[in-house]
Amino acid sequence: MNQKRKNEHIRNIAIIAHVDHGKTTLVDAMLKQSHLFRPGQAVEDRIMDSMDLERERGITIAAKNCSIMLNGVKINIIDTPGHADFGGEVERALSMVDGAILLVDASEGPLPQTRFVLQKTIENGLGVVVVINKIDRKDARPDQVLDEVYDLFIDLGANDDQLDFPCLYAVGRDGLAMKSPADKSTDLSLLFDTILQKMPVPESDPDEPFQMLVSDLGYSDYLGRLAIGRVFNGSAHANDSLVCVNERNESTPLKITSLQTYNGLNLKEADTVNAGEIIVLSGIKDVKIGDTICTAQRPKAMKRLSVGEPTIATEFRINTSPLNGREGTILQSGKLRERLHRETLKNVSIRLEESVDKDTFIVKGRGDFQMVILIEMLRREGFELSVGRPQVIFRHEDGNLLEPIENLFVDCAETFLGIVTEKLSIRKGRLTNLVNNGLGRVRAEFSIPSRSLIGYRGEFLTDTKGTGLLNSLFAGYEPFRGEFPLRFTGSIVADRPGSATSYALFHLEPRGQLFVVPGDPVYEGMIIGEHNKDIELNVNATREKKLTNMRAAGKDDSLVLSPVRPMTLEKAISFIKDDELVEVTPKSIRLRKRELSATKRHQTRAQEFIA
Repeated sequence: MNQKRKNEHIRNIAIIAHVDHGKTTLVDAMLKQSHLFRPGQAVEDRIMDSMDLERERGITIAAKNCSIMLNGVKINIIDTPGHADFGGEVERALSMVDGAILLVDASEGPLPQTRFVLQKTIENGLGVVVVINKIDRKDARPDQVLDEVYDLFIDLGANDDQLDFPCLYAVGRDGLAMKSPADKSTDLSLLFDTILQKMPVPESDPDEPFQMLVSDLGYSDYLGRLAIGRVFNGSAHANDSLVCVNERNESTPLKITSLQTYNGLNLKEADTVNAGEIIVLSGIKDVKIGDTICTAQRPKAMKRLSVGEPTIATEFRINTSPLNGREGTILQSGKLRERLHRETLKNVSIRLEESVDKDTFIVKGRGDFQMVILIEMLRREGFELSVGRPQVIFRHEDGNLLEPIENLFVDCAETFLGIVTEKLSIRKGRLTNLVNNGLGRVRAEFSIPSRSLIGYRGEFLTDTKGTGLLNSLFAGYEPFRGEFPLRFTGSIVADRPGSATSYALFHLEPRGQLFVVPGDPVYEGMIIGEHNKDIELNVNATREKKLTNMRAAGKDDSLVLSPVRPMTLEKAISFIKDDELVEVTPKSIRLRKRELSATKRHQTRAQEFIA
């Protein structure tokens, strides 16, 4: 067996953790303390969160690469998302690294996404450095959290080498790392030393040809499509003639027009790259994530990158409402198809399927929040579209109907446990574990169908008065648990086009919660409110007060309407039923019936009743 060749001048690491445990903040401190920026240079917080949506929502959506230099060693760092719906980004990032820094909150401890990312890390055989972060919190419990991390490693089947992980304590916000919580520190030098000493060194087979696994795609206005990935074996030079091996083991010739490596937050041209380096290639027209780029003389494909199967399917279609074309610039189904297809090339966890209707597309993903982010990206690009309620993807095995099941973790005040348990039991949830720490808060674990969580998160925050924490982790498929009501209320639907008036809305307020304000355009079939009863109510929202020659004895009172809460994408998608759609434009979010005509809806219901 040939001896592996090691590249001592490179380390490839990923920063992994549950959402909001401090990954991006720690990367900020690492970049600053590695002297990447000149003294006095103004640097924004959360440098790696470059997308507007990431900064607005305070989460990482897409994994991103950067690098720093430490004592002549290049450290390639990949900042990964922490939300479960973006787990495909984590799996993609782990394919490029040899080790991972696992961040765990010193108070919250390991949470569902901590388990997911650590499981993938252990399955890939990567080295792990555990960093217990935020030890400056008043409720920090670092010793208990370390025990919980050990239990998690054992539960996930870690080997002896992985169980012997180095553990550091940190305050990522202040850029501090220490060996024990009682130690004093002024910087992250201990973390840097641990990376250099404990993280595995990239290894390659000297007898194998050049092999690069494509783990990400990009685009440049000057260079065209970019292929991003790690070189596992061999070396390459600029202008080399290579081939791209796809999933059908077909080789497509290509010539490298540009060869780049990461230098800090930017890219730098390189003449030669060696095994272990993470590089960016241009000059490739048809390439997908998982393809192998290798030499034409010895084309040899690597094991393709695989991610978990999607569990949610959402219907995307062009906007066919009477108000289409007023606010957006991209309306055609061909443009929508092209944009969704481009998203599948960059996001390995998203699948696109055509439907019978040429103007409708089925997008499959990991969760409803992932769909919300995709829709928000489309509307900001100028698209007008309509989307349906997310549906879980069922399976059929041996004549049995199976559905995706989640492990749901609830952290809330003890006083709210009753209402939370009641509502989850209605949604076919089963309580599997309950821990009361005696401090007024409880942690409960439920086994619940994935479809039950669509629309529940907002309701949970209302029930817990904004103090509850809700996290879920995909657990697999189980037999179908039965139907349950999606909503106990109906819809108030406009029956004619026009502009909503104060007089009409004032008299509709007793019927339910309204979504529109005076002056808003409405059309037949548009949902303008939530009805108190579980029936559809067709109303005239444009009615005006009749003028007569008679005056009231006193001065006419002005109509005062209750304030309307702004409609968000998350709220809209969770509110609609199967026969309803969300109309999304760059400026507005509206709700509507699939069939706009009230007469046709009535006829359809009558036929269904007869049948």
